[in-house]
Amino acid sequence: MPNRRHFLQGLSAVPLLGNVAQSAPSMVKRDYFAELGVRPFINAAGTYTTLTASLMAPEVMQAIDYCSKQYVHLNELHDRVGERIASLVGCEAAMVSAGAASALTLGTAACMTGANEEFIRRLPDATGMKTEVIIQKSHRYGYDHAVRNCGTHFVEVETRDQLENAINGNTVMMLFFNAANPPAPIKAEEFAQLGKKHGVPTFNDAAADVPPVSHLSEYIKMGFDLVTFSGGKGIRGPQSAGLLLGRKDLIHAARMNASPNSDAIGRGMKVNKEELVGMMAAVEAYLKKDHDAEWRDWEGRVKTIADSVGPVNSVKAERFVPEISNSVPHVRITWDESQLKITAAEATKKLLEGNPSIELRPGAQQGIEVAVWMMQPGEAQIVARRIREVLKGAA
Repeated sequence: MPNRRHFLQGLSAVPLLGNVAQSAPSMVKRDYFAELGVRPFINAAGTYTTLTASLMAPEVMQAIDYCSKQYVHLNELHDRVGERIASLVGCEAAMVSAGAASALTLGTAACMTGANEEFIRRLPDATGMKTEVIIQKSHRYGYDHAVRNCGTHFVEVETRDQLENAINGNTVMMLFFNAANPPAPIKAEEFAQLGKKHGVPTFNDAAADVPPVSHLSEYIKMGFDLVTFSGGKGIRGPQSAGLLLGRKDLIHAARMNASPNSDAIGRGMKVNKEELVGMMAAVEAYLKKDHDAEWRDWEGRVKTIADSVGPVNSVKAERFVPEISNSVPHVRITWDESQLKITAAEATKKLLEGNPSIELRPGAQQGIEVAVWMMQPGEAQIVARRIREVLKGAA
């Protein structure tokens, strides 16, 4: 055996760890967007997926970094994260999905298959399964394709009587689009109660409907069997993640229909360990946040922008809060185009193409609309100055 002297001689030939660290090349900070020719913008629009929604909270980035350095069993992590989120929100069970649209597919599949492994393997071949999903006509929307992916078809109703008459032995689920609650004849609470009355699972798509924070538990308390929220909007988790909350048996069935199970309709809807823990961290941080202070900050930003355009000839600035989706303070700015020779579309274009680029809330019926809640500190002042410059330049 080598003696101690030989061991020490050999050790002396090995570089010290500190020297290795010192000699390693330092990480160069890269401007990836500049390299790719992609132009960032100030988000005065809101949490739209095509505009990359929200920026992840620091707690989320810390969780992602932590998870990126270790291996775990994915199903075990799914279980523990789901349990933690369910305890935080106050529901029977929860899971992290690959966005709210993924949750729509998985929740629908859960209602169709339950824990029947043969049914799970066969979807979207729905032979032998219930396939009718009842929905109010005013609630049909682009995301209901995620429900139809499972081989279902919709039965549209417009009144309570029509809904109750539509329920039959082939009814698998009732779908509610929360953002369309105000104009719909059957409101959320009544819709959930009707599902309970007839023993039909109800599913509320509330993807963009936090804040307020109370919504995270409100719809479960109303009696909905399943509720989904987008992870990367107001909660500020990973944009590619979402929450599916609800009944324990349905969440269990949704998990069976999801990745990492290989022969399932949700196999492609993968959620990695970083997103799982990142989403949990996002929920924790969101629930701990001082929401009143955050609201006051948004109101201050609204005032900054409204005050900046007040002196401009014929310009009016109005604060408003959407009733449900993106229910936070906004600014609507209108003007007399006979006095300011610029249209809303032209003003929007100038702001988008200017420096810095500013993206406004899409779909304004008149004038321009500014969402302040996704702005970074100091950006409200920049947006105020640029809007004033554009409007004054047309005077």
